[in-house]
Amino acid sequence: MSDVTLRNAAVIYNPVKVDLDALRNAVNTETAAGGWSESVWFETSVDDVGQGVTAKALQLGVDLIIVAGGDGTVRAVIEAVRGHDVPVGLIPSGTGNLLARNLDITLSDMHESVRAAFTGEDRAIDLGMIRIERDDKSRDEHAFVVMAGLGLDAKMITNTDEDLKAKAGWAAYVKAIVKSLRDPDELHMRFQINDGAAKRATVHTLILGNCGSLPANILLMPEAVLDDGLFDVMMTRPGGALGWIRVWVKVAWTNGIVRRTKAGKALAGEQKNDGDLRYETGSEFTARFSRPEEIELDGDAFGKAVAFKAWIEPSKLRIRIPVTTA
Repeated sequence: MSDVTLRNAAVIYNPVKVDLDALRNAVNTETAAGGWSESVWFETSVDDVGQGVTAKALQLGVDLIIVAGGDGTVRAVIEAVRGHDVPVGLIPSGTGNLLARNLDITLSDMHESVRAAFTGEDRAIDLGMIRIERDDKSRDEHAFVVMAGLGLDAKMITNTDEDLKAKAGWAAYVKAIVKSLRDPDELHMRFQINDGAAKRATVHTLILGNCGSLPANILLMPEAVLDDGLFDVMMTRPGGALGWIRVWVKVAWTNGIVRRTKAGKALAGEQKNDGDLRYETGSEFTARFSRPEEIELDGDAFGKAVAFKAWIEPSKLRIRIPVTTA
């Protein structure tokens, strides 16, 4: 009788986002092919979007966490995995699939994603953490793997019609962007990057990004790298309609198309800040606002913040990616 202990995986899935039968078939195929024991399955819910069921899976001592859902489910699962030396496999199942997109994991082939989760290699990436202070002085702490945003970015998330998002996908954000652009309010903040001098700024948008690629070929933060121990800070304050056009050209054309190739980067030259669009980098960022402001983490609304402290935990997370070939 063999005393070999087989490896086992836990699958955390969002029932609204996945074809469960197809996912089960793909997982069962790979466990049988790789000699894994039968996987354990956990379903997320409105009351437990991922943290609780992931904690239960970890208590079982699983060797791999597989998450199938949208960006919110991925964020919640990763938040629970923090502090545990267990790799995470991604089965992209949402609208944006932002982390998978930035890791070049296939977005449209479930069987290939499942195969990569079981047979791929681990890549250590940075984990963003943020402690949010609310208007009542309470504080809550969260993880993020893609970005944290305030101003226009967070208002866009708040204004997005979830029913339209389910039907039209990323296109649903267009309507939300138009609505958010009509909001004249700006962010008035006092901020500090690392141990630098405290500064004041008035901006339309503030984003801290661990990675920078979005759907529709948008490269929001061209220098952002998932494993450099830093997040990129983006602040925008366009001057009128012309300023918005300049920002869009930089993000959609210069960053999204030109800078994606080595020759294009040379052609575009060094990235420069101006009055419309400013980039910084750091491993710690603190900010306090003149009034409570909407905040989003990895594409989900997180209420309003009067202040926050964000920091990077370098190479804190192991993500399973397809094996790279020389």
